[in-house]
Amino acid sequence: MTDYAFFSLFFFVIHFSCYVIAGLVDLQLSRNLYSGKRRLYGSFLRDTEDLAESKRIAKLLVPSQLIRAILMSLVLYPILPYLQGMTNTVQFIFMTSLMFVYADFASAVPFSNTIEGILYMKKEFVERRVFWVIQLEAIIYSMMFGLLSAWFLV
Repeated sequence: MTDYAFFSLFFFVIHFSCYVIAGLVDLQLSRNLYSGKRRLYGSFLRDTEDLAESKRIAKLLVPSQLIRAILMSLVLYPILPYLQGMTNTVQFIFMTSLMFVYADFASAVPFSNTIEGILYMKKEFVERRVFWVIQLEAIIYSMMFGLLSAWFLV
């Protein structure tokens, strides 16, 4: 059982690190989507320029990502022995693909960079420019996660 707890703990550390770094990188390109008077997602995302909202998000960021990481790691428990038997290259490809495909592009969440979003969202939310800016964050996160997972996780 201890191996599983350590796996989940390291999973969280890797997930949170990649989440923050990818988010900070992508925020430089997507600031007008999330903040400002003409922000694209203004009708349904919280206003991060509002001090109270910003503090609320900061307060809940670590606990929310801890819950996400624990849930994502639990799903992998049954295949841990198989993951441990893979080469680092195969682990990298598997974990990168898993995060990109399941946690993002093919998820059931309609957002600007998912299949569901392309299908259901209004045109302005899935324009090429918007799609690729948001998709860049998912690509950075997934590749960093895959790389760090292959080195440290299993």
